[in-house]
Amino acid sequence: MKNKGYFISFEGIDGSGKSTQIQKLAGFLKSVGFEVIVTREPGGSVGGEEIRKLLLQGEVDRWSAEAEILLFTAARRDHLEKIILPAIDDGKIVICDRFTDSTRMYQGMRVPNLRNLVDTLNEKVINLDPDLTILIDIDPEIGLKRAKSRKTVEERFEDFGVDLQLKMRKGFIELAKEFGNRIEVVNGQQSVDKLAQDICSLVKVKLL
Repeated sequence: MKNKGYFISFEGIDGSGKSTQIQKLAGFLKSVGFEVIVTREPGGSVGGEEIRKLLLQGEVDRWSAEAEILLFTAARRDHLEKIILPAIDDGKIVICDRFTDSTRMYQGMRVPNLRNLVDTLNEKVINLDPDLTILIDIDPEIGLKRAKSRKTVEERFEDFGVDLQLKMRKGFIELAKEFGNRIEVVNGQQSVDKLAQDICSLVKVKLL
C-alpha cells in the first residue's frame, strides 16, 4: 500500500447516490488497512459548515452565482487548511463529497463566463485538485426525485428544478473529458452493491 496521503472526491448531480457510495468505499479502504477521513463540501470544517447553512438553505434567489462562488471558495479554503491538507500530510486517504468540480458546474455554468472565475479562484486560493474524482452518472429526473424525497432543509439547489440538473449532468460529462486524467465516470443506475463493487475495484487499482 502507498504510504503517502491520497485525495478522492465524489461528484454528480443531486440524488446520484454519492453519500451511500462514499460510506461503502470508506468501509472497504479501512478494511484493507488505510486510515480514511470522510468529509463534505460545502462544510467539513467548523467554518465551512457555517457557510454551508448560508448556501444550501433559503430561497432559490438568495444569492447570485457570483456571490455563491465567493462563499464556496471561502468555505473550501477553510476546509483545506483545517481538514484536507493535514490529513493528506498525515498519510491518510481523504474522501470528499464534492469539491471544486461542483462549483465549476453549479455556479460556473449558471451564468455565462463564470467558469473562468471559478478556475482563477481555484488556482490562486485553493491550488489543489483531487488525485481521483469519481463521477456518478445518473438520469437527472431519477436523481432529482431521489433528492427531493429526502425532505431536508438543504434543498436550495434541488429547488432550481430538473432543467438545472439536466444542464449539470451534461456539464459533468464534458468535465470528465476535460480532466480525463483524474475523473472516472461510473454508472449510477445499477444496483447500490454493483456500483460499490465497480468503485472499489477502480480505487483498488489506484492504491494497491
